[in-house]
Amino acid sequence: MGGYLAYTEYKESGSEWLGEIPTHWKSLMIKRLTTVKRGASPRPIDDPKYFDEAGEYSWVRIADVTASDRYLLDTTQSLSELGKSWSIPLESGDIFLSIAGSVGKPIITKIKCCIHDGFVYFPTLQENNEFLYYVFSSGQPYLGLGKLGTQLNLNTDTVGRIYNGLHTYAEQQKIVDILDYKTPQIHALLAKKAALLEKLAETRTALISQAVTKGLDSTIERKASGIKWLGEIPEHWKLLPVKYAVTFQRGHDLPSDNRIEGDIPLVSSSGISGRHITAVAKGPGIVTGRYGTIGKFTYVQEDYWPLNTTLYSIRTFDNDIKFLWYMMHNLSELFVLNSQKSAVPGVDRNDLHPVTIALPPTAEQSKIAHFLGKQVTKIASQRAKIKAAIERLKEYRTTLITNAVTGKIDVRNIQLPQSTHAEATP
Repeated sequence: MGGYLAYTEYKESGSEWLGEIPTHWKSLMIKRLTTVKRGASPRPIDDPKYFDEAGEYSWVRIADVTASDRYLLDTTQSLSELGKSWSIPLESGDIFLSIAGSVGKPIITKIKCCIHDGFVYFPTLQENNEFLYYVFSSGQPYLGLGKLGTQLNLNTDTVGRIYNGLHTYAEQQKIVDILDYKTPQIHALLAKKAALLEKLAETRTALISQAVTKGLDSTIERKASGIKWLGEIPEHWKLLPVKYAVTFQRGHDLPSDNRIEGDIPLVSSSGISGRHITAVAKGPGIVTGRYGTIGKFTYVQEDYWPLNTTLYSIRTFDNDIKFLWYMMHNLSELFVLNSQKSAVPGVDRNDLHPVTIALPPTAEQSKIAHFLGKQVTKIASQRAKIKAAIERLKEYRTTLITNAVTGKIDVRNIQLPQSTHAEATP
């Protein structure tokens, strides 16, 4: 893999996820290396007597682990001595594993902390914790383990039955050093790709906003709209409320028991989510959510069924509907802000209809929509390529980690910079 050499001799490990391992390695279940135990929690957990801001041991919640990467550096709460006595205290350097929420996520604590029963830990483990972190973080040991529905189901027994490829502590550390050197490089590339995606999204938003509020001709005379977010608009464009360009209606209920497979798209607040045999709205149309994904507008080319969680266009006054769809994108932020006026965020057609927009003649609408269609398609193509590259990098990272911790790479003679491991540890 990537120019790395394999060991000269291998043997069967007896584990599907490990496969063949170098002949000098051993294959043992984790429960043969250490006991596997669950954390514990004081009850009731919201009793203030169990907490102390100045407490020596931090209290670990699932959210703390989800928000952390490899190391647990801090939490939002600390336990009192009483609270600690009813939980499981861990010391800096200990490794534990989430079995609830972010199931299967390993983390090494760099602080004194206490864990509840949503985690398991390894009190008598003598192996390299950093190596075990990489074993778990590859995700491969969990393949084929028990599931509860579609959710991975881990407990002390399933974790204890995971096989681990064992070798000398020095060799484990060499694998850790190599992965500490290579994985940050992959993470840096992933961060750059993610930044490119964000930049393209910003470009798309700016492009649409410019086109639907200023038009395509920068030399044309402009006039003040009198509206802060619109600014100056082309002199010949009209200012009018949304309801005179496109009107919206609430969606319709369709219980799941009444849904039949067919050719008609079922459109919810999050987009097209299924198919039904009957349509109540003629396409093309615009659909947006009244709750949940507020500010997202879906363009539907064909006839469709808009669910009751949505607003859908019922009249466009002979305007170009694709232009109206792009124009609605420009109202997303206003729509979201308006939804936050009540305790339960939501919007209705009466919130949207009074909003003032700038509208060009129909022929110009079509020209703008055509221009945006081509440009947005180009951006979508670029985003698709970047997303594909991100997936390849993630697959490479997983493959690299898996090959290293299962002995498919001979690490013994690989030379790395001296500071590699020191830089990886905070």
